Amino acid sequence: MFYVIMGVSGTGKSTVGKLLAEYTGWDFYDADDFHSAANIDKLKRGIALSDRDRLPWLEQLQQLIAEHDQSDRPGILACSALKCQYRQILSRDNLGVTFIYLRGDYQAVQTRIQQRQGHFMNSDLLRSQFAVLEEPEAALIIDISATPKEIVAKILKSL
Repeated sequence: MFYVIMGVSGTGKSTVGKLLAEYTGWDFYDADDFHSAANIDKLKRGIALSDRDRLPWLEQLQQLIAEHDQSDRPGILACSALKCQYRQILSRDNLGVTFIYLRGDYQAVQTRIQQRQGHFMNSDLLRSQFAVLEEPEAALIIDISATPKEIVAKILKSL
């Protein structure tokens, strides 16, 4: 079993993922840690990544999920996974992948991003993330207005 916590930047994917990992004892990974230096540089400069930029990154994450699946080790990944095709890549050949979508409106997320420090994601890219977001149909959907602990409790109760 592998949970992918998804949503636009600033929805709390990493915070919720780490907390969920503490509760479950599962391995936690942040997809941001897998970006190439070139991708990080683009994001810092406020340049949105293309599908071509993202493909090697997504395939690396898919391989990580596959390795967990093959060794029967559960895990958690915080990853934007904004488009359906990205989610298809991540779950390819891995039947045990569950997507958890942290949903928030633009204003709430923008406020969070403006308060965040030390992250490479340029806040100017938030509008582009909302523009390309394809909300998942097959996912556990949780509103980000709850606290991280409340969100984790909802996840544990629902799954």
